[in-house]
Amino acid sequence: MPAISQRMHLILLSAWTALWFAVVEPHGGFSWHYLRAGGQLIFQGPSGDGTGGLNLYAHHPELQMGPVSFLTAGLFNPFPERTGQFLAALLMSVLGLVIVVIAGRSAAWYFLGTGTNHQRLRQRVLIAGLAFIPMWIEVSVRFGHLDDVLALFFTALAVRSVTRDSAVGTGVWLALAMDSKPTAVTFAALLFALPRHQWLRAALWGAAVVAVAWAPFFLNNPHSMSAAGFAIPNQPASALRWLGVADAETPGWDRPAQAALGLLLGAIAVWRGRWAAVVLLGANARIVLDPSVYTYYTASVLLGTLLWDVIGQRRLVPWWSWLALLTLYGSVFVVPDDAARGLIRLAFVVVSTAYVLLWPQRDRTRDRRRRRRSASVPA
Repeated sequence: MPAISQRMHLILLSAWTALWFAVVEPHGGFSWHYLRAGGQLIFQGPSGDGTGGLNLYAHHPELQMGPVSFLTAGLFNPFPERTGQFLAALLMSVLGLVIVVIAGRSAAWYFLGTGTNHQRLRQRVLIAGLAFIPMWIEVSVRFGHLDDVLALFFTALAVRSVTRDSAVGTGVWLALAMDSKPTAVTFAALLFALPRHQWLRAALWGAAVVAVAWAPFFLNNPHSMSAAGFAIPNQPASALRWLGVADAETPGWDRPAQAALGLLLGAIAVWRGRWAAVVLLGANARIVLDPSVYTYYTASVLLGTLLWDVIGQRRLVPWWSWLALLTLYGSVFVVPDDAARGLIRLAFVVVSTAYVLLWPQRDRTRDRRRRRRSASVPA
């Protein structure tokens, strides 16, 4: 592959993003009305009907987004509905491009001093980014899920903080991800990728930011907890069906199990020296146990493969990103049978999880910290 400059790298990714935006935007915004409604309700004053403000979750359990997402969505309230949707989609699309840049810079910083060929790294980021962008447009433009967009954006920033051994940054960004979408709790295992003496500080910062966002709702109206029990249909194409769960809708144990499985797999990944796989494993835990099969779920998997391909691997071709795109997204269009699509989802989760946890590779985390300690010792 010919050498490319940083400028050309950004131009290619920007053009790819703009192309997908132009194709999808005219028919997008499928779920934006949820964010728009939540953005209006959270700013509802005394003149409202009492179901908004701090009563939002008690009266609208179907609004499964976090308060940060609704506060952000509320910024588009002054615009006409169509204009607000367009501007939100544009902003969310740009954040996808920013995430690819963040991933590349996180990798460059992480591999600093290792003799890594940064031209090859830039090419790897570009190839993985070309797979990531279509799924990002799916979540941000076609569906308009600002909550997923913000959760993944803040998670990417948390990864950036991990590479810099920043306890405060890691804790705060992970907390904001959870404040945007509660399912981001599966990414909290990134805290363990920090040096051990920073775990408590990062956890305390994270807990404080989560409490600031959520506590006012639960203290004001204890019925806000009812939102945690909101159920959705168990789709025939879900991997959950292949695991023998035939319930018509979300089982009561399902959401806690997703969080527990994601955290457990993430912790094992860190223990195995593969912390760059934490986001992929957290996303895997969600799609394997989720009763629904919305295509925008795959965006979190693609962020996970992007981070794994550029930080957890050294090969030029980031094939996990393209494998995820083709199997999880491509199968929606070429595999008509629901059960077959469910099996494909389950197979991807099993194979990718086994690979990142068990495939032999060098533990670069310990090597990197050893280099840092050596560099800090005066000659």
